[in-house]
Amino acid sequence: MEDGATPGTTQGVIENQGVLSAAGALVELTPTPGGLALVSPYHTHRVGDPLDLVALAEQVQKANEFVRANATNKLTVIAEQIEHLQEQARKVLEDARRDADLHHVACNIVKKPGNIYYLYKRESGQRYFSIISPKEWGTGCPHDFLGAYKLQHDLSWTPYEDAEKQDAKISIVNKLLSQPVALPSSTERSFQGFTSTESGL
Repeated sequence: MEDGATPGTTQGVIENQGVLSAAGALVELTPTPGGLALVSPYHTHRVGDPLDLVALAEQVQKANEFVRANATNKLTVIAEQIEHLQEQARKVLEDARRDADLHHVACNIVKKPGNIYYLYKRESGQRYFSIISPKEWGTGCPHDFLGAYKLQHDLSWTPYEDAEKQDAKISIVNKLLSQPVALPSSTERSFQGFTSTESGL
């Protein structure tokens, strides 16, 4: 039997495989599959048109680019979420410091959740809460007015200008919590596998 492989042809196959190896990998050659020697390794393992190798290399390169782009997009979304969480954490800490500070303000009455309290400052520098608004004082307001706050039921403070918006949020949450939880009419499992397994126990 004649060997159809020529030195030049075999060398061309090796060179083509070397071109592809830079971007991907070909399946390893087996000179004696099943213990039988091949008549012509070239005809058995030839890679075909050299343009196919170029297309395969381009496909591998494009796949690498898509993988990198997808990873970049996902990491960008995670980075944005981290920034949002950091901003939320900063606001939580600021609100906590403000609430703790306001709870230490002088007050001669027992504060009740749901009420509005008005913050004033005396000439001595002391701050105190009052239930009398600057409008009720009129022109005779004795001290500097610093702001108004609503005491929430969780004992947090909400600035008066944000109280209406906060009350709307709380109202929505309360409506959701007051709705009965819809339960399925049947408590039987819908998966036959689980039912048969239980019946066999």
